[in-house]
Amino acid sequence: MANKFIRDIFKVNGFRDSFKLAVKGIAYLFLFHRNMRIIFMLGLLSLLAGIHYQLKGIELAALSITVTLVLMAEIFNTAIELTMDMFTDKYNTKVRLIKDIAAAVVVLTCCNAVAVGYIIFLRKLTR
Repeated sequence: MANKFIRDIFKVNGFRDSFKLAVKGIAYLFLFHRNMRIIFMLGLLSLLAGIHYQLKGIELAALSITVTLVLMAEIFNTAIELTMDMFTDKYNTKVRLIKDIAAAVVVLTCCNAVAVGYIIFLRKLTR
């Protein structure tokens, strides 16, 4: 009995189940969050531009990491906002501040992405 209890506590979903749940989360973000679609499209365009301008491997890697960081920031921002919305429907100054801080992370990563894109593409676009 104790052995079954311990197995239930530490039960690990199979990789397939975990992957399905992650895909559902991504689908939710794309269906219901406009910013996620915008960020994804801009990231895809920048990667396609990188391929078009024949960026070096390290430049494409930096671009890919930068795009991924922006996507991750938006995902965490959305998760934090949804979590805060679970606690109250009424205006709360601390909840608003938490949401604003989470949004600031997205803005910061977007500024970084613009800087990285500028550095990488400037030479290619001014030739």
